[in-house]
Amino acid sequence: MSGVVPFGARLAAAMDEHGPLCVGIDPHASLLQAWGLRDDVDGLREFSLRVVDALGGRVAAFKPQAAFFERHGSRGLAVLEEVIAAARTAGPAGPGGAGTLTIVDAKRGDIGSTMGAYADAFLADGSPLAGDALTVSPYLGFGSLAPAVELAAATGRGLFVLCLTSNKEGFEVQHARTEVSGQAGPDGVPGGTVAALMAARAAVLNAGAEPMGSVGLVVGATIGDAVAATGTDLVAVNGPLLAPGVGAQGAGERELATTFGDARRNVLASSSRGVLAAGPDPDALVRAARTAAQEAKTALRS
Repeated sequence: MSGVVPFGARLAAAMDEHGPLCVGIDPHASLLQAWGLRDDVDGLREFSLRVVDALGGRVAAFKPQAAFFERHGSRGLAVLEEVIAAARTAGPAGPGGAGTLTIVDAKRGDIGSTMGAYADAFLADGSPLAGDALTVSPYLGFGSLAPAVELAAATGRGLFVLCLTSNKEGFEVQHARTEVSGQAGPDGVPGGTVAALMAARAAVLNAGAEPMGSVGLVVGATIGDAVAATGTDLVAVNGPLLAPGVGAQGAGERELATTFGDARRNVLASSSRGVLAAGPDPDALVRAARTAAQEAKTALRS
């Protein structure tokens, strides 16, 4: 990927062209059944590639959820590899490259050589599991992500770091205060809540990047005032904000203004079932994606 445009710049261009919508590829057993497909590897492949064929070149990004492929074992992972390869060439040439950007939603996080191995699997040039970006978990300490941060930067890929999630258990860790609250740590980043610390770390990595950096955060659109309550500065992050729960999923203009404030332009709304439920007819999928993209654009860029 030598000389490639950084992920943040490519994503910003794709969001401007297609709207701020990421379509999740989440092959739930119930969705496979609704599409008239079996809950097996053949059904998984048919479902996933139909989504790519219908929406490639029409949305800013795809987000295949790795768990729904892993549940089918090694053959399921082979389908995930097919999906990533298909997205790379799906549709007309897009901003900064061909096809449609892919965010692999694997939420990997570990330490040392194990994190390095995850980085090699999902971020290294030549790896069949490497899309354009990867979701990662920082809850072994943000520094544990160093192998992923370094390899993503070297290959022009991106990361989305879990920060403020919409599950009710998330506050137990994300809202907790660090021992150095109110003081700067050894790297100059001030303490505070864990969520605020994660955002501050991302901001350091994205400093000076235009139009935005390549290290983003996952921030649920339905978390209410959690951003303010935790003192998390999303504007300073200067990176993409992957947000489940926009539009028909529960968050409208008022909720988004509360959650994201002046950072709304960097929000990439994520929709999976809201779009996928319209299938298997490809025209219906396209209409659902266009509607979701327009709803997101209205809510986020008004």
